[in-house]
Amino acid sequence: MTTRTRRETITFQHPFQIRGIDRVLPPGAYEIITDEEMIEGLSFPVFRRVATMIMVPAVAQNSAMEMISIGSVDLSNAQRIDASAPHE
Repeated sequence: MTTRTRRETITFQHPFQIRGIDRVLPPGAYEIITDEEMIEGLSFPVFRRVATMIMVPAVAQNSAMEMISIGSVDLSNAQRIDASAPHE
């Protein structure tokens, strides 16, 4: 099965939470990693998302960043809430 990994950076303007992460994350730029696999048997390439991860500041002092698996819908919800928050 053919797989690919996409990386993108998204920016949050306000502190935010994502379901599955037990703490509030500070505003800033976050790397999002999405793994996708090709759906076989079609006449054109189509990929489906199989995993979404976010790189966040680590809680442990011996590590700078940690990768946490999150739901893509939960990420979209956090982005929507951030965009609708009042700007200071």
